[in-house]
Amino acid sequence: MSKIIVLMPVRLAATRLPNKPLLDINGKSLIQRVYENVKNVMPEGIDIAIAAGDQAIVDECNKFGATAVLTDPALPSGTDRIAAALKVLDPDGSKYDIVVDFQGDNLNVNPAVTLPLIDMIEKTGCDIATCGMIINNEADKVNPAVVKIIMGLREGETEGRCLYFTRATAPYTRNPEKCKNQDLYYHIGIYVFKADSLQKMVSLPTGVLEMREALEQLRALENGMSIRAKLLDNIKLIEEAPADINTPEDYQESLKWIK
Repeated sequence: MSKIIVLMPVRLAATRLPNKPLLDINGKSLIQRVYENVKNVMPEGIDIAIAAGDQAIVDECNKFGATAVLTDPALPSGTDRIAAALKVLDPDGSKYDIVVDFQGDNLNVNPAVTLPLIDMIEKTGCDIATCGMIINNEADKVNPAVVKIIMGLREGETEGRCLYFTRATAPYTRNPEKCKNQDLYYHIGIYVFKADSLQKMVSLPTGVLEMREALEQLRALENGMSIRAKLLDNIKLIEEAPADINTPEDYQESLKWIK
């Protein structure tokens, strides 16, 4: 049976919303609410810890009883941050088999979406599992801010190997009359890693395609690692509330719904 840990990368230095993890959401800090959401849905035996970029976050986590590991605030990504925390919690790599990366600002994302991703790694042995959704919004299909997963799903399939991730509108359908499935897929940035694959990924140099698209998951693909994705219908706990908190507007909107 796999030994699993959920690591939540959190830092204060958010340019659009400073000190975001410590914001009060109707009586509890943002990081406490996300932590409690995760704790409420994870099966018994799965550990949870915060990979903190600042001492103030560690202090806040101590108040509500969460394990927190202080990491270098200069680390370039959340992936690097959880890898650094994992080295502290499991220095010889013998304790954990699977690592769930759940962002500390995912206030209204249902942590249960990670459970089929854990299952996918256990069943297929892929290095990384992630998730996506069908794009129905025409504007999003051509928006380079919207990251798409390229995978060859037949009609009715909901899981497959990720061949590429891109900001372009892809794949192109050359003969629409011959293709039953012409869907495009959002990439939802939730990841589950094999523990050794996580450490391998952060040890690799920045990839050529990663640099071009500014998508760190392409580093894994460029180096022969396997990524699989599961299509989801919904990722939210409360449909009306924002999925995560990135702007002052998101924060004000969340106060209406998160009680």
